Amino acid sequence: MKKNILFLLVICLVASCATKTKKPEQRSKLLKGFSTYYNTLFNAKDALNSEFTSRDKGHKDNFYAPYIPILTYEEQPLGSDLGQTAAFAENSMKMAEVANKPPVRGSGIPGIPGIPGMSGNDSGNQNPEGGEAKGATTLEIAEAKALKAINKYSVTRNGEEKNKQIFDAYMILAQARIYRNKSLEALDALNYVFTRMKDDKRIPLARIYQGLAYDKLKDYHKAHETFAKLKGEKIDKSYAKLLSIYYSESLLDAGKKEEAARELDQAFELNTDRKLKSRIAYLRGQVLENLGQNDKARESFTAAYKYANDFEFEVKSQIAIAKTFNGKGDYNGAKNYLEGISKKGTYGSRKNEFYYALGLMANKAGKKEEAQDFFRKSLFEKVSDPQIRGLAYYEIGKSYLEKNDYIGAGTYYDSALAVMTYEPSKILLKDQSGYIKKISKNYYLIKKNDSILSLAKMDDAQRTDFFTKYIAKLKAKEEKEELERKRAERNKGFDTGDYNANSIFANKSNAFEDFGVTTKGFYFNNSGTVSKGTSTFKQVWGERALSDNWRFSKKMATIEDMKSEALGVTTAPNPRRFEPAYYIEQIPADQGKLTQLKKDRDTASLGLGIMYQNYFTNTPLATKTLYDLVDVNPEEKVMLQALYEIFAMNYEKTPNASERAKQILLKDYPYTSYAEFARNPKNKSFVKSTEDVENEYKRAYALFESEKFAESRDIIDQTIQKYPKDALVPKLYLLNAFNAGKSSGKEVMILQLEQVALNYSKTPEGLHAKEMLNYLKSELSFQATDNKGNAVMQQPASPVQPNNQKNNSTQMMNNVPQNSGNVLNEVNLNQQKKPAKNQQQQKSDKAKENPVRSHVPEGGPQ
Repeated sequence: MKKNILFLLVICLVASCATKTKKPEQRSKLLKGFSTYYNTLFNAKDALNSEFTSRDKGHKDNFYAPYIPILTYEEQPLGSDLGQTAAFAENSMKMAEVANKPPVRGSGIPGIPGIPGMSGNDSGNQNPEGGEAKGATTLEIAEAKALKAINKYSVTRNGEEKNKQIFDAYMILAQARIYRNKSLEALDALNYVFTRMKDDKRIPLARIYQGLAYDKLKDYHKAHETFAKLKGEKIDKSYAKLLSIYYSESLLDAGKKEEAARELDQAFELNTDRKLKSRIAYLRGQVLENLGQNDKARESFTAAYKYANDFEFEVKSQIAIAKTFNGKGDYNGAKNYLEGISKKGTYGSRKNEFYYALGLMANKAGKKEEAQDFFRKSLFEKVSDPQIRGLAYYEIGKSYLEKNDYIGAGTYYDSALAVMTYEPSKILLKDQSGYIKKISKNYYLIKKNDSILSLAKMDDAQRTDFFTKYIAKLKAKEEKEELERKRAERNKGFDTGDYNANSIFANKSNAFEDFGVTTKGFYFNNSGTVSKGTSTFKQVWGERALSDNWRFSKKMATIEDMKSEALGVTTAPNPRRFEPAYYIEQIPADQGKLTQLKKDRDTASLGLGIMYQNYFTNTPLATKTLYDLVDVNPEEKVMLQALYEIFAMNYEKTPNASERAKQILLKDYPYTSYAEFARNPKNKSFVKSTEDVENEYKRAYALFESEKFAESRDIIDQTIQKYPKDALVPKLYLLNAFNAGKSSGKEVMILQLEQVALNYSKTPEGLHAKEMLNYLKSELSFQATDNKGNAVMQQPASPVQPNNQKNNSTQMMNNVPQNSGNVLNEVNLNQQKKPAKNQQQQKSDKAKENPVRSHVPEGGPQ
């Protein structure tokens, strides 16, 4: 009995100590969901929201970029329960905690080791013991926590995810990866949701992030397809808010501005948060301004100002409103309003920005002088935004440029470059400043040489009178400068100007406080702070000489000195400066020197005209400059280049402006390549041939065969002028080359064939023209002519030509046989006689050497 009792006790003890392990599939979904959130997912959400909070606090808008972003990550992610809460904010410091166990390999869940391309260690920076490596970023922590929640708490039955909390884990995982620029991995994670949780009501949110991931990959077609499909469905309003924001920004990324503006309208209506509405309105204003719809843009910027909850945003919205002023509204009312608020409270610290905005409005209203006054006032106010200061310098420089004062423009552009902070603007302005310096060099050379040449043409009495007037002005100027100097001397010590307005020390309690140094000391004892202060001074004021009244007078004096230097006028006073003879003695009398001055002046004018077009696309000014050059009759090569440039820049858009240049080329220089270009500008956009053009070609060809070359040429010219894009145009030009060969000589034919070969190199006509050129140039010499077609005598290569024949075009054309069965024989330019060929060989040659006949359109003369 004892043995039996003992045996039963042992069995019971073993049975009581044994544990039954349930399979993962048999665990409670409710318990799993609870554990998922409070054990791991909470920390993942906390990490993600901590990242959004820090991003929002560190976000600083760049109002000079083409577009601002709508979201600053404070409200992200909208449309789910992943938004910020006070609890999350309070627990953001808990993210130092890391996962204690590594993910199980081969789990079969995307994002877990065991799935190709989806390693859990990809972003978690986990160490061998299972915890994340020290120094992991907040997004890496969020991703690792989301992966841990998925690995540990996923409940899958029959291919479906039963733990609803896993959806949130995948959303966190997708977002963390998107914002770490791992959009492909984010798409993989989202695919799990679409396959295992396809009936979840939150699937539209996953689709929104899918579209965002495609947008980050620049696959705009798939992104827009995804967003557009969602817009056609009935989705939760919170999802619709997020969708409208991402869709509009994706359309902008793809360059679809009109569609983006429409989507932003909807986003503005859907979103009720004041900050979001303000940002959406500002972005919509930027898009509309970019589209040239300034009135609508101004309304949108006004809405941005109305809803703004940030001081910086209010100021920049006001400037944007001023920029889009159309010049037709109530300018005085708008001006009084801006001047009024610039004097109120904290707005007073932004006076320089408001003055800049007022300058923009005055420009739009056509009040140029008033605009310049406002820009200059902006420069004398305290700097709140260096970029605005740079833009004020730029606007003043632009006014100098409009007056062709390139020295002044270049100086202010350089000042703008010194203080601007937006790099794309600086790059653009740097290029423009470089262009201005190149233009300035030519412009002042032209002015100087023109002055010298004009004085050289005067007689003694005229010169004396001219310099007497100049000396009177010089005396008045020096007397005024001396008076100002004495006044400044008397006022020394009584200057009450606000010199702290632009000072970097303006808001400092101690003017000589060290920059960034905790231990305070005398400012000039620290070489580092002195160096930084000097650099900041140069940013604000530019290079200034150590002299009285440096703040107001130095820059203008520098501009005048630079102008004088460019014009060759010495700034150092000469004892004889009040004697007319002093200046008259310096005028060159040697004709060679005067000729060289004119050549230099003409070359500079040619360069100036080309630079106006190439650097600033100012075609009217470039055309005027080059026509002025043509009118002074420069040497031939400069004349031809100027005429060519005028024609090339105008013949498509403003043919009237190019007509005079074309006629001069055709009349005075008919046998130059420039004239050929004027007759036949390169045109590769041909359309299908029309029946009318084919008929005209047949007529021209028939006249050619009848040796009525002038009539044939007239028909061709009229047809090309009427149908410049017809497919038969190359054939017409080729036929015209043969007309020229018969009527004007071989050299003209070669010139026209060269033009056909150049302009239509890939067409059959261009290839035949090349063959003809090779044939003519290899076996024949021709009489040289000048650019106007006049014969030029040449020394023969040898005293006696082969067969005692003279190779001039007149004799060659006289030797053309009467039988016109072969075009090359018709235009035979006195080839040497060759042994006769048999009839079959002649037929073969005829087929090879007749390019005109071989390209007659179907149905044409054979």
